[in-house]
Amino acid sequence: EIEPGDASLLDVRSEAQANAKVHAAESSRALALAGVEEALAELEFARAELDRAHKLIIDNTISERELDNAVRLHKTRRAAYSTSLAALQVRDFELEYANAQLLSPAQSRPDYENCDCVPVRSPIDGRVLRVYSESERIVTAGEPLVDIGDPSNLEIVVDLLSIDAVRLAPGMRVIIDQWGGDKNLDGRVRRIEPFGFTKVSALGIEEQRVNVVIDLISEKEDWSRMGHGYQVGLRIVVWESADALKVPITALFRLQNEWAVFKVVDGRTEVALIELGQRNNSETEVKSGLESGDIIAAYPGGRIVAGSRVEPRG
Repeated sequence: EIEPGDASLLDVRSEAQANAKVHAAESSRALALAGVEEALAELEFARAELDRAHKLIIDNTISERELDNAVRLHKTRRAAYSTSLAALQVRDFELEYANAQLLSPAQSRPDYENCDCVPVRSPIDGRVLRVYSESERIVTAGEPLVDIGDPSNLEIVVDLLSIDAVRLAPGMRVIIDQWGGDKNLDGRVRRIEPFGFTKVSALGIEEQRVNVVIDLISEKEDWSRMGHGYQVGLRIVVWESADALKVPITALFRLQNEWAVFKVVDGRTEVALIELGQRNNSETEVKSGLESGDIIAAYPGGRIVAGSRVEPRG
């Protein structure tokens, strides 16, 4: 519940002006009260005149016109009396308003039992995840009060470089690790946001990032200890194969416009041109040029050329 705000403190000039308005309102009320008394006296006189006219018309002492004049005078005085009462009520409200300008914060602080508070209801069922302010303060329109959510219905949001996000698609498998549990969790890419934003990296470099939303598909019991705002590590599987021929990236070198490695045959190196497939930061797929079981130089130095004699370490 939100209580009305307290009255603000008045400076010396504002307080003097408010006092002057109170005195003016009091004088206006006194003038209106005098007008009510005058209108009441006129109404009583008109009522008496009307009663006499009704008695005299029976004896034909006065004419019908004089009776009509008495009736009209009575109605006019009654309307004037009602008008004066309304004017007095207006002056009462003006005096009440002027006195309200002089209220101090201590006088305007409402009692909790008599508070005309505004209830704020949650739009959903859940738990309070965050309270933005513990102490009493002024609440402005549109200001967040609390965060409410359902910890049993979590999603993972990761901001990736836009050049990496374009390689993703909904439905891709996600491996979730480094979250504190004993085993990795399974996830699935649900959505890649259609817009990017600029984020400054730890090195001070501006990067274009894109939010990717991931659903947890492991059993709820496996990740029940996680909550809102927790940190996790994850790997998104953009490509996978159950039987792939691969070599370390450190073994690759460029030969003209093609990729090559040094293959070891009978203790000597031979240049083998290869066709690359999928790759990551440490390994690459080999589509052609090598066969499973071939021996290659993993870290070829500048002194190795075709025909160099080599032998395995250890």
